[in-house]
Amino acid sequence: MNLPSDFRYALVEAREMTAQGRILEAERIYRTLAAPGPHRGIALEALADLYLHQQRPNEAHNVFKALTEDDPESLHYCAQLANFLDSVGQTQAAIDEYLRLIERQPTLAVAQFNLALLLKKEQRNAEALAAYYEAIRLEIDQPEEVYSNMGVLYSEMQDATKARQMFEQAIEIAPDYLPALFNLAGHFEESGEKQLAIEHYERILAVDPRHWKSLARLVYPQKITVENQDLIDRLMACIDDMADDKRAQEGLYFALGKAYDDLESYDEAAAAFVAANEISKQRVLPYTPAATEKAFDQLMDIFDSRWVDRVTTNSDASPIFICGMYRSGSTLLERMLGGHPAIAAGGELKVLAWLVGRHLGPFPHGAIGATKEQLRRIAEDYEGRVRELVPDAPFVIDKRPDNFLRVALIRAIFPAAKIIQTRRDLRDNCLSLYFQQFDRAASYANDLQHIAHYYRQQERLFAHWQARFGDNICTVGYEELVDSPESVLRRVLEFLGLEWDARVLDFQQTSGLVKTASIWQVRQGLHSRSKDRWRNYESLLGNLTKLAPPDETPA
Repeated sequence: MNLPSDFRYALVEAREMTAQGRILEAERIYRTLAAPGPHRGIALEALADLYLHQQRPNEAHNVFKALTEDDPESLHYCAQLANFLDSVGQTQAAIDEYLRLIERQPTLAVAQFNLALLLKKEQRNAEALAAYYEAIRLEIDQPEEVYSNMGVLYSEMQDATKARQMFEQAIEIAPDYLPALFNLAGHFEESGEKQLAIEHYERILAVDPRHWKSLARLVYPQKITVENQDLIDRLMACIDDMADDKRAQEGLYFALGKAYDDLESYDEAAAAFVAANEISKQRVLPYTPAATEKAFDQLMDIFDSRWVDRVTTNSDASPIFICGMYRSGSTLLERMLGGHPAIAAGGELKVLAWLVGRHLGPFPHGAIGATKEQLRRIAEDYEGRVRELVPDAPFVIDKRPDNFLRVALIRAIFPAAKIIQTRRDLRDNCLSLYFQQFDRAASYANDLQHIAHYYRQQERLFAHWQARFGDNICTVGYEELVDSPESVLRRVLEFLGLEWDARVLDFQQTSGLVKTASIWQVRQGLHSRSKDRWRNYESLLGNLTKLAPPDETPA
């Protein structure tokens, strides 16, 4: 756009003043330039940018609103306002902006696409799918991206057939569209289709040899042996090639550790896992043991008997929650219980955490003044959303491990809920976490001593919940489950009030996607290879006495 010289000069001057910290002077210039006229929008966008950088969200909102009022049919201005609203936690308001735009311009395919992204964020999956389908109907550019996104959404909704159809449709339109190829390869992993997963990761690498995520994933569906150990050379070469991408190196080192572990080259595996976790420490905020102890103390203080008695609902729903430490056997237990005809394995559902964050955030302090009516609405909303995902089974398992933080809240929302804690030998649990790449939420997972500390704090919190809500809680030890599956499962089913069914022992036949780090382990049948795994890594663990539970002495 050709701007008048005086306008252009003033715009440059305001930007220079901003860079010099002369914010009030820059703001005055932008406001002058934002007088009604053909170039008002440029000045308002610059002013909004200034307000954002100065952390003045209310003023930024007013400017973005003024832009959409000046040009209510502009997708660009609508997107700016919606993105801002979403960034400050007003996702529904962002949705409303797109709905207003679509009402004025119903043929804007991109608006439907953006609307779908926001609806998915609000857990409104059916509406998000409808918006994606409308974007396709309106012949959006690059429809392969839409189909790939729909595949992800169907996968989260546990419709494996539709998910695969969407990914394949995306690839039919654009055979080298890597996001869809990668999503489809991941889908094959989740479905247990090992060879198809491998083939698709290799297909991606043929298109882009630097696609490190595909190379790293190649290690997991297969056991590395002397026949395919060339993967180690490929991983090491890629690590060198990705010297400028620490996140890539982190993921590749984790994969390299798994490869060496398969080969029983434990010293080399330990070195790779240490390298991965050292990089993780640069990415993740430091773990503070004192802060964790304080946070867990607050949970016990806030959710005391008076709180629970005051807000407990009369819901008769009886969801099943499996929780505890990550990598403690929860996926195995869920798959086994999912073989019972009355139980559906829901996986690591996001629903409860999302509803708590929305209605009682920030957790836990936002729950202090909660009312029985709020919890009743959460109960109804949770039931409705879960039933949308798993409509038929009488009982649905919610296997999100960190729900152990919400046990008292769960008990108040669902008085009849059944909560199962999974436990595993601390040393094996520590190593299994240390060998896995986690996001920033698990800041303790890149240091063995920190994992051990978090483990003990989780045990302390669960002991508190057990003393308070023992009738609602059952504890399952991973080692006992592996050694004596029938006796453990009989006890668990009795706790759940269900009759024995031998199909729980044939858990490999349980249908459904597996979306956890145990994606391949649970498909290998019941085995004891993960028991006492720590003995292969004694040098890495160091002083085992400190890491072993108090009542155990390392052999």
